[in-house]
Amino acid sequence: MSNGHLDVSRPRDIGRAPPDRRGTLPIPETTVPHNLDVSAARYPSRTAIWYYGRPFSYGDLKREVDALAGYLSAEARVRQGERVLVFMQNCPQYVIAYHAVLRADAVVVPVNPMNLADEVRHYVENSGARVAIVGSELLDRVAPHVAPGRLDTVLATAYADYAGAPTDLALPPELTQPTEPIDRVAGAVSWSRAIGAGHAPGPPRASADDLAVLPYTSGTTGSPKGCIHTHRTLMSTIVQAGLLNLQSAADVMLAVAPFFHVSGMQMVMNNCIYLGAQMVVMTRWDREVALDLIARHGVTSFVSIPTTLIDLLASPRTDRAALASLRTIGGGGAAMPEAIAERLHDLTGLSFFEGYGLTETAAPTHSNPPLAARRQCLGTPVFNTRSRVVDPDSGAELPPGQVGEIVLRGPQVFKGYWNDPDATGAAFLEIDGEAWFRTGDLGRMDDDGYFYMVDRLKRMINASGFKVWPAEVESMMFRHPDIQEVCVVGSRDAHRGETVKAVVVPKSGRRPTEREIVDWARTQMATYKAPRLVEFVDALPKSGTGKVQWRLLQAREDSAAAPGSAR
Repeated sequence: MSNGHLDVSRPRDIGRAPPDRRGTLPIPETTVPHNLDVSAARYPSRTAIWYYGRPFSYGDLKREVDALAGYLSAEARVRQGERVLVFMQNCPQYVIAYHAVLRADAVVVPVNPMNLADEVRHYVENSGARVAIVGSELLDRVAPHVAPGRLDTVLATAYADYAGAPTDLALPPELTQPTEPIDRVAGAVSWSRAIGAGHAPGPPRASADDLAVLPYTSGTTGSPKGCIHTHRTLMSTIVQAGLLNLQSAADVMLAVAPFFHVSGMQMVMNNCIYLGAQMVVMTRWDREVALDLIARHGVTSFVSIPTTLIDLLASPRTDRAALASLRTIGGGGAAMPEAIAERLHDLTGLSFFEGYGLTETAAPTHSNPPLAARRQCLGTPVFNTRSRVVDPDSGAELPPGQVGEIVLRGPQVFKGYWNDPDATGAAFLEIDGEAWFRTGDLGRMDDDGYFYMVDRLKRMINASGFKVWPAEVESMMFRHPDIQEVCVVGSRDAHRGETVKAVVVPKSGRRPTEREIVDWARTQMATYKAPRLVEFVDALPKSGTGKVQWRLLQAREDSAAAPGSAR
Protein backbone atom coordinates (compact mmCIF):
# COMPACT_ATOMS: atom_id res chain seq x y z
CA MET A 1 0.00 0.00 0.00
CA SER A 2 1.12 3.57 -0.63
CA ASN A 3 -0.53 6.76 0.65
CA GLY A 4 -3.70 4.80 1.34
CA HIS A 5 -3.87 3.64 -2.28
CA LEU A 6 -3.34 0.28 -3.87
CA ASP A 7 0.21 0.19 -5.18
CA VAL A 8 0.01 -0.67 -8.87
CA SER A 9 3.41 0.73 -9.80
CA ARG A 10 5.17 -2.60 -10.37
CA PRO A 11 4.00 -4.99 -13.07
CA ARG A 12 3.27 -8.44 -11.66
CA ASP A 13 4.57 -11.56 -13.31
CA ILE A 14 1.58 -12.64 -15.34
CA GLY A 15 3.54 -15.32 -17.18
CA ARG A 16 3.24 -16.16 -20.84
CA ALA A 17 -0.49 -15.60 -20.97
CA PRO A 18 -2.21 -15.53 -24.37
CA PRO A 19 -3.77 -12.24 -25.61
CA ASP A 20 -7.29 -13.38 -24.67
CA ARG A 21 -6.29 -14.37 -21.15
CA ARG A 22 -9.14 -12.38 -19.57
CA GLY A 23 -11.52 -14.96 -20.98
CA THR A 24 -15.23 -14.54 -21.52
CA LEU A 25 -17.87 -12.47 -19.77
CA PRO A 26 -21.62 -12.97 -20.24
CA ILE A 27 -23.25 -10.07 -22.12
CA PRO A 28 -26.80 -9.14 -21.00
CA GLU A 29 -29.64 -9.47 -23.49
CA THR A 30 -31.09 -6.20 -22.18
CA THR A 31 -30.92 -2.72 -23.72
CA VAL A 32 -28.93 0.29 -22.55
CA PRO A 33 -31.88 2.24 -21.01
CA HIS A 34 -32.72 -0.82 -18.91
CA ASN A 35 -29.56 -0.04 -16.91
CA LEU A 36 -31.14 3.17 -15.65
CA ASP A 37 -34.34 1.33 -14.73
CA VAL A 38 -32.31 -1.09 -12.59
CA SER A 39 -30.18 1.56 -10.85
CA ALA A 40 -33.20 3.79 -10.21
CA ALA A 41 -35.00 0.83 -8.63
CA ARG A 42 -31.96 -0.07 -6.52
CA TYR A 43 -30.85 3.44 -5.53
CA PRO A 44 -33.78 5.87 -6.05
CA SER A 45 -32.44 8.40 -3.52
CA ARG A 46 -28.75 8.00 -4.32
CA THR A 47 -27.13 10.88 -6.19
CA ALA A 48 -26.49 9.96 -9.81
CA ILE A 49 -25.13 13.34 -10.96
CA TRP A 50 -23.48 16.27 -9.23
CA TYR A 51 -23.55 19.40 -11.40
CA TYR A 52 -21.75 22.42 -9.96
CA GLY A 53 -23.22 21.88 -6.52
CA ARG A 54 -26.62 20.53 -7.51
CA PRO A 55 -27.42 16.83 -6.96
CA PHE A 56 -29.70 14.70 -9.13
CA SER A 57 -30.82 11.37 -7.74
CA TYR A 58 -31.35 8.22 -9.77
CA GLY A 59 -35.06 8.66 -9.16
CA ASP A 60 -34.94 12.23 -10.51
CA LEU A 61 -32.96 11.07 -13.53
CA LYS A 62 -35.42 8.32 -14.42
CA ARG A 63 -38.44 10.61 -14.05
CA GLU A 64 -36.98 13.16 -16.46
CA VAL A 65 -35.82 10.50 -18.92
CA ASP A 66 -39.32 9.01 -19.01
CA ALA A 67 -40.91 12.45 -19.41
CA LEU A 68 -38.66 13.39 -22.32
CA ALA A 69 -39.05 9.97 -23.95
CA GLY A 70 -42.81 10.42 -23.72
CA TYR A 71 -42.59 13.85 -25.35
CA LEU A 72 -40.40 12.56 -28.17
CA SER A 73 -42.90 9.82 -28.96
CA ALA A 74 -46.12 11.78 -28.45
CA GLU A 75 -45.35 15.25 -29.81
CA ALA A 76 -42.11 14.99 -31.80
CA ARG A 77 -43.48 11.80 -33.41
CA VAL A 78 -40.19 9.96 -33.05
CA ARG A 79 -40.59 6.35 -34.14
CA GLN A 80 -38.61 3.20 -33.45
CA GLY A 81 -35.24 3.24 -35.21
CA GLU A 82 -35.43 6.95 -36.06
CA ARG A 83 -32.23 8.94 -35.60
CA VAL A 84 -32.11 11.93 -33.21
CA LEU A 85 -29.18 14.35 -32.97
CA VAL A 86 -27.85 15.07 -29.48
CA PHE A 87 -25.72 18.19 -29.80
CA MET A 88 -24.54 19.67 -26.51
CA GLN A 89 -21.71 19.75 -24.01
CA ASN A 90 -21.47 17.61 -20.88
CA CYS A 91 -24.40 18.41 -18.60
CA PRO A 92 -27.25 16.56 -16.86
CA GLN A 93 -29.45 17.23 -19.88
CA TYR A 94 -27.06 15.23 -22.07
CA VAL A 95 -27.48 12.17 -19.87
CA ILE A 96 -31.26 12.65 -19.87
CA ALA A 97 -31.48 13.24 -23.63
CA TYR A 98 -29.28 10.26 -24.48
CA HIS A 99 -31.32 7.82 -22.40
CA ALA A 100 -34.65 9.39 -23.40
CA VAL A 101 -33.91 8.85 -27.08
CA LEU A 102 -33.06 5.22 -26.39
CA ARG A 103 -36.13 4.82 -24.14
CA ALA A 104 -38.22 6.05 -27.06
CA ASP A 105 -36.73 3.15 -29.07
CA ALA A 106 -34.88 5.64 -31.26
CA VAL A 107 -31.19 6.12 -32.13
CA VAL A 108 -28.76 8.65 -30.65
CA VAL A 109 -26.57 10.54 -33.12
CA PRO A 110 -23.96 12.22 -30.88
CA VAL A 111 -22.44 15.37 -32.40
CA ASN A 112 -19.28 17.10 -31.20
CA PRO A 113 -20.35 20.50 -29.80
CA MET A 114 -17.26 22.04 -31.38
CA ASN A 115 -18.67 21.44 -34.86
CA LEU A 116 -19.85 24.46 -36.81
CA ALA A 117 -22.96 24.78 -38.97
CA ASP A 118 -21.41 23.45 -42.19
CA GLU A 119 -20.05 20.42 -40.33
CA VAL A 120 -23.41 19.73 -38.69
CA ARG A 121 -25.01 19.62 -42.14
CA HIS A 122 -23.41 16.25 -42.91
CA TYR A 123 -24.75 14.68 -39.70
CA VAL A 124 -28.27 15.86 -40.49
CA GLU A 125 -28.21 14.78 -44.12
CA ASN A 126 -26.35 11.50 -43.74
CA SER A 127 -28.25 10.22 -40.71
CA GLY A 128 -31.62 11.41 -41.97
CA ALA A 129 -32.38 12.92 -38.56
CA ARG A 130 -35.34 15.29 -38.38
CA VAL A 131 -35.17 15.90 -34.60
CA ALA A 132 -32.28 17.50 -32.71
CA ILE A 133 -31.73 18.11 -29.00
CA VAL A 134 -29.22 20.93 -28.53
CA GLY A 135 -27.60 23.23 -26.04
CA SER A 136 -29.11 26.69 -26.46
CA GLU A 137 -25.71 28.21 -27.30
CA LEU A 138 -25.55 25.88 -30.33
CA LEU A 139 -28.95 26.76 -31.78
CA ASP A 140 -27.49 28.98 -34.48
CA ARG A 141 -25.47 26.01 -35.77
CA VAL A 142 -28.57 23.91 -36.41
CA ALA A 143 -30.80 26.78 -37.56
CA PRO A 144 -29.64 26.59 -41.22
CA HIS A 145 -30.77 22.98 -41.34
CA VAL A 146 -34.32 23.53 -40.09
CA ALA A 147 -36.45 23.02 -43.18
CA PRO A 148 -39.07 20.67 -44.59
CA GLY A 149 -37.55 17.29 -45.29
CA ARG A 150 -34.66 17.99 -42.92
CA LEU A 151 -34.84 19.05 -39.26
CA ASP A 152 -38.40 19.81 -38.27
CA THR A 153 -38.10 19.67 -34.47
CA VAL A 154 -35.37 21.28 -32.38
CA LEU A 155 -35.45 20.94 -28.61
CA ALA A 156 -33.18 23.45 -26.81
CA THR A 157 -31.86 23.61 -23.24
CA ALA A 158 -29.73 26.02 -21.22
CA TYR A 159 -27.12 24.37 -19.01
CA ALA A 160 -27.58 27.01 -16.30
CA ASP A 161 -31.09 25.70 -15.65
CA TYR A 162 -29.60 22.58 -14.06
CA ALA A 163 -26.75 24.14 -12.09
CA GLY A 164 -26.82 24.74 -8.37
CA ALA A 165 -27.29 28.26 -7.06
CA PRO A 166 -25.65 29.82 -5.26
CA THR A 167 -22.21 28.24 -5.46
CA ASP A 168 -18.67 29.38 -4.82
CA LEU A 169 -17.39 27.28 -7.72
CA ALA A 170 -16.00 29.16 -10.71
CA LEU A 171 -18.64 28.43 -13.33
CA PRO A 172 -17.88 28.14 -17.05
CA PRO A 173 -19.18 30.92 -19.32
CA GLU A 174 -21.96 28.68 -20.62
CA LEU A 175 -23.53 28.85 -17.15
CA THR A 176 -22.96 32.55 -16.45
CA GLN A 177 -23.61 34.34 -19.72
CA PRO A 178 -27.17 35.44 -20.54
CA THR A 179 -29.11 32.75 -22.37
CA GLU A 180 -30.30 33.82 -25.80
CA PRO A 181 -34.00 33.20 -26.46
CA ILE A 182 -34.69 29.93 -28.22
CA ASP A 183 -37.43 31.46 -30.36
CA ARG A 184 -34.68 32.91 -32.55
CA VAL A 185 -34.99 29.57 -34.32
CA ALA A 186 -38.42 28.99 -35.79
CA GLY A 187 -40.22 26.08 -34.21
CA ALA A 188 -37.65 25.48 -31.45
CA VAL A 189 -39.14 23.94 -28.31
CA SER A 190 -37.89 24.63 -24.79
CA TRP A 191 -36.62 21.78 -22.65
CA SER A 192 -38.89 22.79 -19.78
CA ARG A 193 -41.94 22.59 -22.02
CA ALA A 194 -41.01 19.12 -23.22
CA ILE A 195 -40.31 17.79 -19.72
CA GLY A 196 -43.40 19.47 -18.31
CA ALA A 197 -45.77 18.17 -20.99
CA GLY A 198 -46.58 15.20 -18.80
CA HIS A 199 -46.21 12.46 -21.39
CA ALA A 200 -45.21 8.93 -20.44
CA PRO A 201 -43.36 6.57 -22.77
CA GLY A 202 -45.01 3.44 -24.08
CA PRO A 203 -43.69 -0.06 -23.38
CA PRO A 204 -40.09 -0.47 -24.62
CA ARG A 205 -39.88 -2.34 -27.91
CA ALA A 206 -36.19 -2.22 -28.80
CA SER A 207 -34.19 -5.43 -28.55
CA ALA A 208 -30.51 -6.03 -27.87
CA ASP A 209 -29.75 -6.20 -31.60
CA ASP A 210 -31.55 -3.01 -32.60
CA LEU A 211 -29.56 0.07 -33.60
CA ALA A 212 -28.90 2.29 -30.57
CA VAL A 213 -26.16 4.85 -31.28
CA LEU A 214 -24.65 6.21 -34.48
CA PRO A 215 -21.38 7.95 -33.55
CA TYR A 216 -19.46 9.37 -36.48
CA THR A 217 -15.84 8.88 -37.38
CA SER A 218 -13.92 9.99 -40.43
CA GLY A 219 -11.35 8.39 -42.64
CA THR A 220 -9.16 8.86 -45.65
CA THR A 221 -12.10 9.92 -47.83
CA GLY A 222 -12.77 12.91 -45.60
CA SER A 223 -16.50 12.39 -45.04
CA PRO A 224 -17.52 11.40 -41.50
CA LYS A 225 -19.08 7.94 -41.40
CA GLY A 226 -21.70 6.71 -38.96
CA CYS A 227 -20.69 3.63 -36.96
CA ILE A 228 -23.64 1.31 -36.45
CA HIS A 229 -23.79 0.29 -32.79
CA THR A 230 -26.56 -1.83 -31.35
CA HIS A 231 -27.59 -2.13 -27.72
CA ARG A 232 -25.60 -5.36 -27.64
CA THR A 233 -22.34 -3.85 -28.92
CA LEU A 234 -22.67 -1.03 -26.37
CA MET A 235 -23.51 -3.41 -23.51
CA SER A 236 -20.44 -5.45 -24.42
CA THR A 237 -18.18 -2.67 -23.19
CA ILE A 238 -20.49 -1.23 -20.52
CA VAL A 239 -20.63 -4.45 -18.49
CA GLN A 240 -16.87 -4.78 -18.30
CA ALA A 241 -15.88 -1.12 -17.77
CA GLY A 242 -16.16 -1.36 -13.99
CA LEU A 243 -14.38 -4.71 -13.89
CA LEU A 244 -11.48 -3.40 -15.95
CA ASN A 245 -11.07 -0.37 -13.68
CA LEU A 246 -11.87 -1.98 -10.31
CA GLN A 247 -15.00 0.17 -9.92
CA SER A 248 -18.33 -0.36 -8.15
CA ALA A 249 -21.44 1.52 -7.04
CA ALA A 250 -19.30 3.15 -4.33
CA ASP A 251 -17.24 5.07 -6.90
CA VAL A 252 -17.47 8.76 -7.73
CA MET A 253 -16.25 9.55 -11.26
CA LEU A 254 -15.19 12.92 -12.60
CA ALA A 255 -17.09 13.30 -15.87
CA VAL A 256 -14.96 15.59 -17.98
CA ALA A 257 -14.35 13.22 -20.90
CA PRO A 258 -16.92 14.37 -23.50
CA PHE A 259 -20.10 12.30 -23.61
CA PHE A 260 -20.33 12.59 -27.41
CA HIS A 261 -17.12 10.54 -27.63
CA VAL A 262 -17.29 6.81 -26.99
CA SER A 263 -14.78 6.98 -24.12
CA GLY A 264 -16.80 9.49 -22.09
CA MET A 265 -20.06 7.89 -23.20
CA GLN A 266 -19.15 4.33 -22.26
CA MET A 267 -16.42 4.47 -19.62
CA VAL A 268 -18.00 7.30 -17.62
CA MET A 269 -21.68 8.04 -18.34
CA ASN A 270 -22.97 4.56 -19.17
CA ASN A 271 -20.56 2.86 -16.78
CA CYS A 272 -21.76 5.00 -13.86
CA ILE A 273 -25.42 4.32 -14.59
CA TYR A 274 -24.83 0.58 -14.99
CA LEU A 275 -23.00 0.43 -11.64
CA GLY A 276 -25.23 2.88 -9.79
CA ALA A 277 -22.16 5.04 -9.17
CA GLN A 278 -21.99 8.84 -9.05
CA MET A 279 -20.68 11.17 -11.74
CA VAL A 280 -19.46 14.70 -11.13
CA VAL A 281 -20.15 16.46 -14.41
CA MET A 282 -18.06 19.32 -15.82
CA THR A 283 -19.32 21.25 -18.85
CA ARG A 284 -15.91 22.71 -19.57
CA TRP A 285 -12.48 21.68 -18.31
CA ASP A 286 -11.01 23.96 -15.65
CA ARG A 287 -8.21 22.45 -13.59
CA GLU A 288 -8.89 24.60 -10.52
CA VAL A 289 -12.59 23.71 -10.51
CA ALA A 290 -11.64 20.07 -11.06
CA LEU A 291 -9.48 20.15 -7.94
CA ASP A 292 -12.36 21.67 -5.96
CA LEU A 293 -14.76 18.99 -7.20
CA ILE A 294 -12.34 16.13 -6.49
CA ALA A 295 -12.00 17.31 -2.90
CA ARG A 296 -15.68 18.11 -2.25
CA HIS A 297 -17.13 14.93 -3.68
CA GLY A 298 -14.32 12.52 -2.87
CA VAL A 299 -13.79 11.65 -6.52
CA THR A 300 -12.32 8.17 -6.77
CA SER A 301 -11.96 7.72 -10.53
CA PHE A 302 -10.86 9.95 -13.36
CA VAL A 303 -10.82 9.14 -17.09
CA SER A 304 -8.88 11.64 -19.14
CA ILE A 305 -6.66 12.25 -22.11
CA PRO A 306 -2.99 13.00 -21.35
CA THR A 307 -3.27 16.75 -22.02
CA THR A 308 -5.97 17.09 -19.35
CA LEU A 309 -3.85 15.34 -16.76
CA ILE A 310 -0.78 17.35 -17.76
CA ASP A 311 -2.76 20.53 -17.14
CA LEU A 312 -4.06 19.26 -13.78
CA LEU A 313 -0.57 18.39 -12.57
CA ALA A 314 0.67 21.84 -13.63
CA SER A 315 -1.59 23.58 -11.10
CA PRO A 316 0.29 24.94 -8.06
CA ARG A 317 -2.56 23.54 -5.93
CA THR A 318 -2.01 19.96 -7.07
CA ASP A 319 -0.35 18.01 -4.32
CA ARG A 320 -0.68 14.64 -2.61
CA ALA A 321 -3.57 15.83 -0.42
CA ALA A 322 -5.53 17.31 -3.34
CA LEU A 323 -5.67 13.93 -5.10
CA ALA A 324 -5.90 11.75 -1.99
CA SER A 325 -9.37 10.39 -2.78
CA LEU A 326 -8.40 9.04 -6.22
CA ARG A 327 -8.05 5.26 -6.58
CA THR A 328 -7.80 4.91 -10.35
CA ILE A 329 -6.73 7.24 -13.15
CA GLY A 330 -6.74 6.10 -16.72
CA GLY A 331 -7.60 6.96 -20.26
CA GLY A 332 -6.46 6.79 -23.84
CA GLY A 333 -6.52 8.77 -27.06
CA ALA A 334 -2.75 9.28 -26.98
CA ALA A 335 0.25 7.82 -25.21
CA MET A 336 0.88 9.17 -21.72
CA PRO A 337 4.34 10.82 -21.60
CA GLU A 338 6.69 8.89 -19.35
CA ALA A 339 7.63 11.96 -17.31
CA ILE A 340 3.98 12.75 -16.56
CA ALA A 341 3.21 9.17 -15.57
CA GLU A 342 6.22 9.24 -13.25
CA ARG A 343 5.11 12.48 -11.61
CA LEU A 344 1.59 11.14 -11.12
CA HIS A 345 2.96 8.04 -9.41
CA ASP A 346 5.31 10.04 -7.22
CA LEU A 347 2.41 12.24 -6.15
CA THR A 348 -0.30 9.63 -5.61
CA GLY A 349 1.21 6.16 -5.70
CA LEU A 350 -1.06 5.46 -8.67
CA SER A 351 -0.20 4.37 -12.18
CA PHE A 352 -2.01 5.88 -15.12
CA PHE A 353 -3.36 2.82 -16.85
CA GLU A 354 -3.82 3.23 -20.56
CA GLY A 355 -6.34 1.62 -22.84
CA TYR A 356 -7.12 1.46 -26.51
CA GLY A 357 -10.29 1.51 -28.54
CA LEU A 358 -12.01 3.16 -31.46
CA THR A 359 -15.37 4.64 -32.33
CA GLU A 360 -16.00 1.44 -34.27
CA THR A 361 -15.59 -0.59 -31.07
CA ALA A 362 -17.53 1.62 -28.63
CA ALA A 363 -14.40 2.21 -26.53
CA PRO A 364 -11.99 -0.38 -25.19
CA THR A 365 -10.66 -3.39 -27.01
CA HIS A 366 -7.42 -3.41 -25.02
CA SER A 367 -6.73 -2.23 -21.49
CA ASN A 368 -3.89 -2.38 -19.00
CA PRO A 369 -4.74 -4.54 -15.99
CA PRO A 370 -4.69 -2.12 -13.01
CA LEU A 371 -2.62 -4.59 -11.01
CA ALA A 372 -0.13 -5.12 -13.83
CA ALA A 373 -0.15 -1.89 -15.84
CA ARG A 374 2.69 -1.11 -18.22
CA ARG A 375 3.56 2.34 -19.45
CA GLN A 376 3.39 3.44 -23.08
CA CYS A 377 1.34 0.31 -23.65
CA LEU A 378 -2.17 -0.40 -25.00
CA GLY A 379 -2.60 -3.30 -22.60
CA THR A 380 -4.10 -6.72 -23.30
CA PRO A 381 -7.39 -7.58 -25.03
CA VAL A 382 -10.46 -7.07 -22.85
CA PHE A 383 -13.06 -9.74 -22.08
CA ASN A 384 -14.53 -11.62 -25.05
CA THR A 385 -11.97 -10.05 -27.37
CA ARG A 386 -9.30 -11.59 -29.55
CA SER A 387 -6.57 -9.51 -31.15
CA ARG A 388 -3.66 -10.22 -33.47
CA VAL A 389 -0.90 -8.44 -35.29
CA VAL A 390 -0.97 -9.30 -38.98
CA ASP A 391 0.78 -8.43 -42.22
CA PRO A 392 -1.41 -5.60 -43.63
CA ASP A 393 -1.23 -7.01 -47.14
CA SER A 394 -1.52 -10.77 -46.70
CA GLY A 395 -3.35 -10.96 -43.37
CA ALA A 396 -0.80 -13.51 -42.12
CA GLU A 397 -0.40 -13.48 -38.34
CA LEU A 398 2.97 -12.18 -37.19
CA PRO A 399 4.93 -13.51 -34.19
CA PRO A 400 5.53 -11.48 -31.00
CA GLY A 401 7.85 -8.53 -31.51
CA GLN A 402 7.09 -7.99 -35.19
CA VAL A 403 5.22 -4.89 -36.33
CA GLY A 404 2.01 -5.19 -38.32
CA GLU A 405 -1.61 -4.06 -38.33
CA ILE A 406 -3.63 -4.65 -35.16
CA VAL A 407 -6.84 -6.55 -35.99
CA LEU A 408 -9.49 -7.82 -33.61
CA ARG A 409 -12.74 -9.70 -33.08
CA GLY A 410 -15.24 -9.13 -30.29
CA PRO A 411 -18.89 -8.41 -29.50
CA GLN A 412 -18.18 -4.68 -29.21
CA VAL A 413 -17.22 -4.34 -32.89
CA PHE A 414 -19.67 -2.20 -34.85
CA LYS A 415 -22.01 -3.62 -37.48
CA GLY A 416 -20.72 -1.46 -40.31
CA TYR A 417 -20.78 2.11 -41.59
CA TRP A 418 -24.16 3.75 -42.10
CA ASN A 419 -25.16 3.65 -45.76
CA ASP A 420 -21.60 2.86 -46.85
CA PRO A 421 -21.19 -0.82 -47.81
CA ASP A 422 -17.89 -0.22 -49.60
CA ALA A 423 -16.26 1.31 -46.52
CA THR A 424 -17.75 -1.46 -44.39
CA GLY A 425 -16.24 -4.13 -46.60
CA ALA A 426 -12.83 -2.46 -46.53
CA ALA A 427 -12.90 -2.34 -42.72
CA PHE A 428 -12.78 -6.12 -42.32
CA LEU A 429 -10.26 -8.79 -43.18
CA GLU A 430 -11.15 -12.46 -43.51
CA ILE A 431 -8.84 -14.79 -41.59
CA ASP A 432 -9.60 -18.51 -41.43
CA GLY A 433 -13.20 -17.87 -42.42
CA GLU A 434 -13.73 -15.19 -39.73
CA ALA A 435 -14.18 -11.44 -40.19
CA TRP A 436 -11.57 -9.42 -38.27
CA PHE A 437 -11.84 -5.65 -37.86
CA ARG A 438 -8.90 -3.71 -39.26
CA THR A 439 -7.94 -0.95 -36.83
CA GLY A 440 -5.64 0.82 -39.25
CA ASP A 441 -3.03 1.03 -36.50
CA LEU A 442 0.41 -0.53 -36.66
CA GLY A 443 1.62 -2.21 -33.49
CA ARG A 444 3.37 -5.18 -31.96
CA MET A 445 2.60 -7.71 -29.26
CA ASP A 446 5.12 -8.91 -26.71
CA ASP A 447 5.53 -12.45 -25.37
CA ASP A 448 3.11 -11.72 -22.49
CA GLY A 449 0.25 -10.64 -24.76
CA TYR A 450 0.61 -6.88 -24.20
CA PHE A 451 0.10 -4.69 -27.27
CA TYR A 452 2.07 -1.56 -28.19
CA MET A 453 1.27 1.15 -30.73
CA VAL A 454 4.01 1.84 -33.26
CA ASP A 455 2.47 3.94 -36.03
CA ARG A 456 -0.67 4.47 -38.07
CA LEU A 457 -1.63 2.72 -41.23
CA LYS A 458 -4.46 5.19 -41.73
CA ARG A 459 -3.86 8.87 -42.30
CA MET A 460 -4.85 10.59 -39.07
CA ILE A 461 -3.68 13.31 -36.68
CA ASN A 462 -4.18 12.97 -32.93
CA ALA A 463 -4.53 16.46 -31.46
CA SER A 464 -5.07 16.38 -27.69
CA GLY A 465 -6.92 13.10 -28.06
CA PHE A 466 -9.21 14.37 -30.84
CA LYS A 467 -8.90 12.47 -34.11
CA VAL A 468 -8.39 14.80 -37.04
CA TRP A 469 -8.69 13.35 -40.52
CA PRO A 470 -6.57 15.40 -42.96
CA ALA A 471 -8.77 14.68 -45.98
CA GLU A 472 -11.76 16.20 -44.19
CA VAL A 473 -9.79 19.34 -43.29
CA GLU A 474 -8.43 19.61 -46.83
CA SER A 475 -11.91 19.46 -48.33
CA MET A 476 -12.93 22.43 -46.19
CA MET A 477 -9.69 24.34 -46.84
CA PHE A 478 -10.37 24.29 -50.58
CA ARG A 479 -13.25 26.70 -49.96
CA HIS A 480 -10.76 29.50 -49.32
CA PRO A 481 -10.62 31.72 -52.42
CA ASP A 482 -6.82 32.06 -52.30
CA ILE A 483 -5.97 28.37 -51.92
CA GLN A 484 -5.16 26.41 -55.07
CA GLU A 485 -3.91 23.21 -53.43
CA VAL A 486 -3.47 22.07 -49.85
CA CYS A 487 -2.10 19.08 -48.00
CA VAL A 488 -2.66 18.66 -44.26
CA VAL A 489 -0.09 16.93 -42.05
CA GLY A 490 0.51 16.47 -38.35
CA SER A 491 3.17 18.52 -36.60
CA ARG A 492 4.59 17.57 -33.22
CA ASP A 493 3.40 19.74 -30.37
CA ALA A 494 4.71 19.66 -26.80
CA HIS A 495 1.25 20.21 -25.31
CA ARG A 496 -1.23 18.70 -27.77
CA GLY A 497 0.97 15.79 -28.88
CA GLU A 498 0.24 16.72 -32.47
CA THR A 499 -1.24 19.79 -34.07
CA VAL A 500 -2.63 20.42 -37.54
CA LYS A 501 -0.46 21.97 -40.22
CA ALA A 502 -1.57 23.00 -43.71
CA VAL A 503 0.93 23.03 -46.58
CA VAL A 504 -0.63 25.46 -49.05
CA VAL A 505 -0.10 26.32 -52.70
CA PRO A 506 -1.72 29.77 -53.08
CA LYS A 507 -3.50 30.86 -56.21
CA SER A 508 -1.72 33.32 -58.43
CA GLY A 509 -2.42 36.86 -57.39
CA ARG A 510 -2.69 38.05 -53.80
CA ARG A 511 -0.81 35.83 -51.38
CA PRO A 512 -2.64 35.39 -48.05
CA THR A 513 -0.74 35.48 -44.77
CA GLU A 514 -0.46 32.54 -42.40
CA ARG A 515 -2.59 34.40 -39.84
CA GLU A 516 -5.33 35.02 -42.41
CA ILE A 517 -5.52 31.31 -43.24
CA VAL A 518 -5.51 30.28 -39.56
CA ASP A 519 -8.21 32.80 -38.62
CA TRP A 520 -10.36 31.87 -41.62
CA ALA A 521 -10.08 28.13 -40.88
CA ARG A 522 -11.39 28.64 -37.35
CA THR A 523 -14.58 30.12 -38.80
CA GLN A 524 -15.08 27.07 -41.03
CA MET A 525 -14.47 24.08 -38.79
CA ALA A 526 -14.17 22.94 -35.19
CA THR A 527 -11.20 24.52 -33.43
CA TYR A 528 -9.39 21.23 -32.87
CA LYS A 529 -9.44 20.53 -36.63
CA ALA A 530 -8.38 23.99 -37.79
CA PRO A 531 -4.72 24.28 -38.84
CA ARG A 532 -2.59 26.18 -36.36
CA LEU A 533 0.41 26.19 -38.67
CA VAL A 534 0.54 27.13 -42.36
CA GLU A 535 3.44 26.69 -44.77
CA PHE A 536 3.29 28.18 -48.27
CA VAL A 537 4.98 26.26 -51.11
CA ASP A 538 5.13 26.61 -54.88
CA ALA A 539 4.01 23.01 -55.51
CA LEU A 540 3.05 19.83 -53.70
CA PRO A 541 4.92 16.57 -54.39
CA LYS A 542 2.85 14.26 -56.60
CA SER A 543 3.00 10.72 -57.88
CA GLY A 544 3.05 9.74 -61.52
CA THR A 545 -0.74 9.53 -61.45
CA GLY A 546 -1.03 13.05 -60.04
CA LYS A 547 -1.87 12.09 -56.45
CA VAL A 548 -0.45 14.31 -53.71
CA GLN A 549 2.27 12.37 -51.87
CA TRP A 550 1.25 13.33 -48.37
CA ARG A 551 3.56 10.73 -46.85
CA LEU A 552 6.59 12.63 -48.17
CA LEU A 553 5.35 15.84 -46.59
CA GLN A 554 4.56 14.04 -43.33
CA ALA A 555 8.02 12.44 -43.28
CA ARG A 556 9.63 15.82 -43.89
CA GLU A 557 7.64 17.34 -41.04
CA ASP A 558 8.58 14.47 -38.71
CA SER A 559 12.24 14.82 -39.65
CA ALA A 560 12.21 18.56 -39.04
CA ALA A 561 10.72 17.99 -35.58
CA ALA A 562 13.26 15.32 -34.62
CA PRO A 563 15.69 16.20 -31.79
CA GLY A 564 18.74 17.99 -33.10
CA SER A 565 17.13 19.00 -36.39
CA ALA A 566 17.05 22.61 -37.53
CA ARG A 567 13.69 24.00 -38.45
